[in-house]
Amino acid sequence: MSETISICPICDHQQFRLFLKGKDYFLTQEPFSIVACTACGFRFTNPRPNPVSAETYYQSEAYLSHDSSKRGIIPILYGMARRFNVHSKYNIVKTYAKGNSLLDIGCGTGEFLHLCRQKGLKCTGVEPSAKARNFAQNRYSLDVKADFLTDISPSSRYHCITMWHVLEHIHGLDETMRKLTEVLEPDGVLIVALPNSNAHDATYYGKFWAAFDLPRHIYHFTRETFIKFASKYSLTCITILPQKLDAFYISLLSEKYRTGSSNFVRAVYRGLRSNCEGRNPLTGHSSEIYILEIKNS
Repeated sequence: MSETISICPICDHQQFRLFLKGKDYFLTQEPFSIVACTACGFRFTNPRPNPVSAETYYQSEAYLSHDSSKRGIIPILYGMARRFNVHSKYNIVKTYAKGNSLLDIGCGTGEFLHLCRQKGLKCTGVEPSAKARNFAQNRYSLDVKADFLTDISPSSRYHCITMWHVLEHIHGLDETMRKLTEVLEPDGVLIVALPNSNAHDATYYGKFWAAFDLPRHIYHFTRETFIKFASKYSLTCITILPQKLDAFYISLLSEKYRTGSSNFVRAVYRGLRSNCEGRNPLTGHSSEIYILEIKNS
């Protein structure tokens, strides 16, 4: 079952233009469309699967976010990058967080939270996938909830909340953002990692760009639209950090979607090119990390 969005999630405008026609190249090969708001430019999948039917698009043994057992160049490189990223994420939290309470939304199998707890942080996770959640609970004895909106107490407070490539999946966007600002400490930081649909590799690969990830990704932010979106919830961006490894991984997948094979050399070149172009603030990197704080009233 699908649902159609009639109001822009950022500016409430009701007129959109077609931005791109693509497919679920990862799993079903079904066609989907991305539209752009004619007022603010925000891009989103429309129509999109409703919250219940959306779950079927994650039910694959090949879905890498929660499966580290696969072999082949893409899964191996993904695993290497994930191990590197776990430590990089901790260093970002250590740099920007002013306290020791951490909430990681979309914590997957818990490797990042496990490291943070080893470093002395008080950690809580949220993970809707029962398989990944059970792994994190049983392997690392982590406190992991199933649902952010229902399982995190409104009276809870966190010095740091992280969402590593999660926000682009969330159907209840407004409810989620409002609750995030409620449970974030006044001097806390919200750290959000997102694909950037203005990046060089996005423009180059077009409908084959793997980070469109239709229909699992239902929002397709750019720097400009995300900063506008965050300001709607009294959040201000204090800095943007690149995720440079993502450009290579996304290019590998995009090559496979476009040509049927992962052309390693071409993907490396495209990743390097994207990272070079990412220094242009009008373009940005393939994936970026936004460090946000609540605006002073």
